[in-house]
Amino acid sequence: MKDKHTRHEHEHHHPSPSEPKHVHPPHTGHDKHAGHTPEMFRDRFFVSLLLTLPILYFSEQLQAWFGYQAAQFPGSAWVNPVLGTVLYFYGGSVFLKGALRELRARTPGMMTLVALAITAAYGYSLAVSLGLPGMPFYWELATLIDVMLLGHWLEMASVQAASRALEELAKLMPTTAHRITGDRIEDVPISALKEGDLILVRPGEQVPADGVVVEGASTVNEAFLTGESRPVPKGVGDEVLAGAVNGEGSLKVRVTRTGEATTLSQVMRLVQEAQASRSRFQALADRAAGWLFYIAVALGTLTLLVWLALGRDFNFALSLAVTVLVIACPHALGLAIPLVTVNATALAARHGILVRNREAFERGREIRFVALDKTGTLTEGRFAVRAVYAHGVSEEEALSLAAALEALSEHPLAQAIVEAAEGRGLPRPEVRDFQAVPGKGVEGTSGGRRYRVGRPEWAEELGLKVPESLRQGLKEAESRGESVVALMDEARVLAFLALADRIRPTAKEAIRRLAAMGITPVMITGDAEAVAKTVAEALGIARYHARVLPQDKARIVRELKTQGPTAFVGDGINDAPALLEADLGIAIGAGTNVAIESADLVLVENDPLDVVRALLLARATYAKMVQNLFWATGYNALALPLAAGVAYPWGIVLSPAVGALFMSLSTVIVALNATLLRRVHLD
Repeated sequence: MKDKHTRHEHEHHHPSPSEPKHVHPPHTGHDKHAGHTPEMFRDRFFVSLLLTLPILYFSEQLQAWFGYQAAQFPGSAWVNPVLGTVLYFYGGSVFLKGALRELRARTPGMMTLVALAITAAYGYSLAVSLGLPGMPFYWELATLIDVMLLGHWLEMASVQAASRALEELAKLMPTTAHRITGDRIEDVPISALKEGDLILVRPGEQVPADGVVVEGASTVNEAFLTGESRPVPKGVGDEVLAGAVNGEGSLKVRVTRTGEATTLSQVMRLVQEAQASRSRFQALADRAAGWLFYIAVALGTLTLLVWLALGRDFNFALSLAVTVLVIACPHALGLAIPLVTVNATALAARHGILVRNREAFERGREIRFVALDKTGTLTEGRFAVRAVYAHGVSEEEALSLAAALEALSEHPLAQAIVEAAEGRGLPRPEVRDFQAVPGKGVEGTSGGRRYRVGRPEWAEELGLKVPESLRQGLKEAESRGESVVALMDEARVLAFLALADRIRPTAKEAIRRLAAMGITPVMITGDAEAVAKTVAEALGIARYHARVLPQDKARIVRELKTQGPTAFVGDGINDAPALLEADLGIAIGAGTNVAIESADLVLVENDPLDVVRALLLARATYAKMVQNLFWATGYNALALPLAAGVAYPWGIVLSPAVGALFMSLSTVIVALNATLLRRVHLD
């Protein structure tokens, strides 16, 4: 496994403001296509195909096979040499230039192989046209160039299609913004926006920069980032993200992040980094292509010499030698990994999983332990009313009264009580003479009676009666590590409300599915033992660590790693060391920037099930990589001996053109196999 300290060496490129904002299709470990486009290969393919038709018609070999006589006219013998020369330099120039680049870099690979094959075929055919006895190879040269151009066109088109997600993200950004200066509204290009500017976002418009709503209320569609189709309500104090579509209301927004700093731009950068990072498997495929060149040259030379030594004519021997070189071209090998990773990153993005480091796919399939931070990951990090213990009043009445008093308080527990009452649709009684008592709670009058809501200790201080059933409820809530709020009148305690950090709805299912995959979930929390135990039991987690200090998270991850490959899932700044320490770091809910920068995978949503989806995708991706490498290398292992004429005694011999077709077939199979990854069901 790669050392974690070196694994981010290719990352953290932050484009300067002067850099162009448009998105380039990422490299896919396939630098032979620097400066090439699918359109260029397409155009050359069709022109070469037109030139090939007369070459086929005038070919002596095809005339013999199909029993026809080509038209004769002065100079007709020179049609094929002339068209063959045009084809070699026009259609083949891409491969010749690529070969020169590879040879200068002393890394011979696929371009060198193709160039060698077409040069051998062209050189030999021209020599025959100028008087050397033998059968020219023009039709094989032509079909070979056609098939190679077609293969490269398909390859580039598929790679480019897979990276279009970036261009689609770039299109999300509006070009102008309505900036408010004093009482004027002016339209300015978004590049002119600065942090602190006030902008107006009208209904139906896209938000031009990240910011905070300072006036207005609306709903905003953030599906481009979160995949959540439901519009999200936004009011004063809420954050809005660049690229989101505003709904029915106008919003005044204070800009907090512009340009490259916006969430959308960071997401685009993460996708670019992921698609451009070269994986361990890609390096393996590149090395295999290099070795294949040497094997092909050696086997081609050996084929030529052996058949000549066996007394066969030079034309036959050279034909087999050229076929060996054609068959060896590692299109399939060069494509095996890039197409899988590009499809995997696209599939991941569709599920709200952003891949910062493509090696995550390779490491993810080995994971045996998943350590999860509790607050904000397994839980929502905000309180909810778990139970109402009431005596002398109904639960609904107690909750309704408590909410009426707490409605005027800013405390997080107060907000949770109000939310619980609203969630049950309870009426809110009118409260008069409201008063906050610092460190105790709040009090007020409703229906002519004085009520208090606050800490249970306040009831003791006031000497109020606590019925036995309520004492049992209080004991139960405290044993679970929950926060308790008391509702009192002037004589006794009427109810205890037990509040706990709300467990995410999908957390239990995520833990169950991790266990089903043979992965052990481990919960890590800074909370007290009672809280940790309650959450662990509710979720079915057997192993947990409570009262963990931030700096100790990384230590626990290090200990887990001694037992097996470990992933860590967290969302906060204090999770960064553990995210880096883990074999696979997963930031959930697109947490803090520090968490994102430290993670291999970023989960846009706050959904623990996305951890399961990410690990399933990693396993599926790894399987596809292995299948493609096996097919590409296995194909060459079978095809090269056939091309060299091993099966000639049984009447089986591959011509260069048939070899090129077989090679393209392997490329298509590898490409199709990679595309099948998109059909993987992560749910």
